[in-house]
Amino acid sequence: FDEENRFGLLMRTKLAMYEPIKGCDGDDQWREKKDIESALQISRPSLPPDKERLVSLDVFRGLTVALMILVDDVGGIFPAINHSAWDGVTIADFVMPFFLFIVGVSLAFAYKNLSCRYAATRKALLRSFKLLLLGLFLQGGFIHGLNNLTYGIDVDKIRFMGILQRIAIAYLVAALCEIWLKGNHNVSSELSMIKKYRFHWVVAFVITTIYLSLLYGLYVPDWEYQISTEEQGSTLTTFLNLKVKCGVRGHTGPGCNAAGMLDRMLLGIQHLYRKPVYARTKQCSINFPDNGPLPLDAPSWCQAPFDPEGLLSSLMATVTCLVGLHYGHIIIHFKDHKKRLNQWILRSFCLLMLGLALDLFGMHLNKPLYTLSYVCVTAGASGFLLSAIYLMVDVYGYKRASVVLEWMGIHALPIYVLVACNLVFLLIHGFYWKKPINNLLHLIGIGK
Repeated sequence: FDEENRFGLLMRTKLAMYEPIKGCDGDDQWREKKDIESALQISRPSLPPDKERLVSLDVFRGLTVALMILVDDVGGIFPAINHSAWDGVTIADFVMPFFLFIVGVSLAFAYKNLSCRYAATRKALLRSFKLLLLGLFLQGGFIHGLNNLTYGIDVDKIRFMGILQRIAIAYLVAALCEIWLKGNHNVSSELSMIKKYRFHWVVAFVITTIYLSLLYGLYVPDWEYQISTEEQGSTLTTFLNLKVKCGVRGHTGPGCNAAGMLDRMLLGIQHLYRKPVYARTKQCSINFPDNGPLPLDAPSWCQAPFDPEGLLSSLMATVTCLVGLHYGHIIIHFKDHKKRLNQWILRSFCLLMLGLALDLFGMHLNKPLYTLSYVCVTAGASGFLLSAIYLMVDVYGYKRASVVLEWMGIHALPIYVLVACNLVFLLIHGFYWKKPINNLLHLIGIGK
């Protein structure tokens, strides 16, 4: 060929195998087409288009929202489904890992095709920041007393951490891993998929190592806190200083663990959750496993603030999100139902067995501390539940029976804000005629 013909052939080849996209600076760039055969107009059997949104993911999310509402409203009546007082797990203790797991699965779809890493990073930072602000507003203390309708934020005692804040942290870490740390080569087997996302597992390993080193390696000294008491018939408030004796290392009990110590040091004890779950333990409640008066020999830490969504445990919660991200990668790279289910079930079984083995050898299942055994067991359970929902909804097509859960999954955040943060109940109780008892519930015959 002469130079003119050679140039024309090269340009036609480029147009056939590549497609123009807008780069980060707004200029046209080229990206290799995924379907080269179709680009070159080679005939082949037509395939159904990929579903960008699996119904099973929305159903899973909706089921988690429904479970959250159930344990919030009924958990106080039936302690068996309420959060575990410390070690061990109940149905309620699976809600948070389910949320984090499905966030990770969804991220695999959100960042499936990236045209600009910097733009994706800005969006991830913005979304995380919005979740942090929303969590700070809803769980930071705006509604101090729902029953007596008192409002306002005491900045000196505002709670810094919470459920949405934890999700924001896990989302940001997983999103940055997906944006910056995945390889560029194609996936043709399970081994090649692991190689493509090997740095994700490095991040999970580093996070786990840091968590275990701090939880079991930090020395926890004695500490003290202050509680206020009001005598009956008196308007005077007295303050009592209580001292908690620790002087231990690697302890995972309620009063002397490294997670609580780090929160007290970095966040301040006045900014922690003031109704910890360990108030229902046998040492702290005569009505165990319900809340109740303190026993006469109750430990001094029973009334101490402790945040179940603290800094160290939130760091470990990102591992759950990364595990969910890996399950999402299986959906992206493997289109066969059987292969997806086989990989999910195998990984879920291994995680579940590992978590139970760790619990057997002394690393107890514990949600407030978010221990490694808890991560493995809840991630394994999440994988099994995802497999079951996927089999029912996306494989066998039983979608009509799950339409309500699908709707709840699509609108998960608004439902959480309205129900879990008591805004629905605030509206019901907050408007009345002349007397607080004459509210909307009273008008329909409830509470007469």
